[in-house]
Amino acid sequence: MSYCNSVLDLIEGQAIINKDKIAFTDPAKEISFGQLYLFSRKIGTFLAGRIEKRSPVSFYMEKSCDAVVGMFGAVYAGGFYSFLDVRQPVARAESILNTLKPRVVFTDASMLDKAKELSLPKGCELILLDELISKMDELPVDDEKLGSIRALSQDIDPLYVNFTSGSTGVPKGVTVCHRSVLEFIGYFVDIFGIEEGDVLGNQAPFDFDVSVKDVYSGLMTGARTALIPRDYFSNPMTLMDYLADQKVTVIVWAVSAMCFVSIMNGLEYRNPESIRMIMFSGEVMPVKHLNHWKKFLKEATYVNLYGPTEITCNCSYHVLDREYEENEVIPAGIPFPNEHVFLLDEEDKLVTEPGMEGEICVTGTSLALGYYGDKDKTDAAFMQNPLNKLFHEMMYRTGDIGRYDENGILYYVSRKDFQIKHMGHRIELGEIEVAAMATDGVTRACCIYEPDKKKLILFYTGDKDKKELQAHLKEDLPPYMIPSTVKALKEMPVNKNGKIDRTYLLKEWKNL
Repeated sequence: MSYCNSVLDLIEGQAIINKDKIAFTDPAKEISFGQLYLFSRKIGTFLAGRIEKRSPVSFYMEKSCDAVVGMFGAVYAGGFYSFLDVRQPVARAESILNTLKPRVVFTDASMLDKAKELSLPKGCELILLDELISKMDELPVDDEKLGSIRALSQDIDPLYVNFTSGSTGVPKGVTVCHRSVLEFIGYFVDIFGIEEGDVLGNQAPFDFDVSVKDVYSGLMTGARTALIPRDYFSNPMTLMDYLADQKVTVIVWAVSAMCFVSIMNGLEYRNPESIRMIMFSGEVMPVKHLNHWKKFLKEATYVNLYGPTEITCNCSYHVLDREYEENEVIPAGIPFPNEHVFLLDEEDKLVTEPGMEGEICVTGTSLALGYYGDKDKTDAAFMQNPLNKLFHEMMYRTGDIGRYDENGILYYVSRKDFQIKHMGHRIELGEIEVAAMATDGVTRACCIYEPDKKKLILFYTGDKDKKELQAHLKEDLPPYMIPSTVKALKEMPVNKNGKIDRTYLLKEWKNL
């Protein structure tokens, strides 16, 4: 029986059947599957004497074809990769590096000066990856050394660590193994019919797990992955030209990226008609923006994906099969195969009744290995399934509140910390946001709660007058849900994962 225990099996398989086919492309470079296999092994040989097995290689650079070579070089050397957001504050980047304690940090010429500002852990080496790749012809491949490393590999070896925001301000390093990615992507490409002829338009940076679906779907099927630079998402014409010129067929984007295109009228400029499938995740998709996309790409399939980084990308999906009103919420859907998604109440009892709310919990192979170097946070979120008293079964608490409809379809309701008590009533902040988003002239909306003064504050973008917006909300919401303050913004702030930055908004409110 043939079994993959490493994502490197995918590269090696494609190097045989699709050696000369382009695997990854960015605006400056492209690389074939055969080149990816050869170059990654050369970087792996270079790293093999520098890092230990199951240890990290950090990347302080934007995504690129070179970055792909570097990250799989780290895997060939027996390690795992972890990308740092180059736009985050230096102190946060240093906090992550102190958690990882890598022996090697890769950067490139464009980020070298900024990388030099970082205080690296003791014994850590800063290496120019692009300079190393420019000397690729001179780098050897040590088959014996790589073979000995590979012989000891396991499918539970870490593949990557992505750092997410922590409630205490300390980033949490979600550690995901080969087995989880191989299993999830196997189901993902089958369910959505991703094939060799597809072109995946990668929006997410490599430190964000949405990119995992692009990178590994391409490696599993032989599809080409077109890496879209981050700055294209501030220039809609450049972005739409790239999608159309690359003949992108599948996009798996954060909701904020899709909203950017609709707000900036990118589709009016140029319609990338080759796109056949549009998947989105990270936040609740405003129906207003969804309908804008559907107006231009009528024949495309639209899919809502739900799930946190800790369960390897997603645990449920919903293929949109009807039109939605602007005040409706799109379902989170049904679980991916081999993932058990269920609701628990505050007493850890199973919730099954339609309309009743509970915390969304997940078990299965997809669960991450925990938070890197942080046992306390790991134990608080990854734990024994309280419904199983007979054997060890790890469960992840998402911190999200969900409910089922009459057909057993899951709906995301809100974060646990977005569910508040106000004027004696339990309020879902998301319900206020949906009502605001259904208003003409509002493009995005975010409601926060100021606990000290017990105030609901609504931030929004668009040309709607705030008094008119408040009047509209009074027609749709009970009095206790009407925000006491409504503030218009030129643009909605987003965090490193492309989600609305609620922490920033709360700080802004307190500084007013």
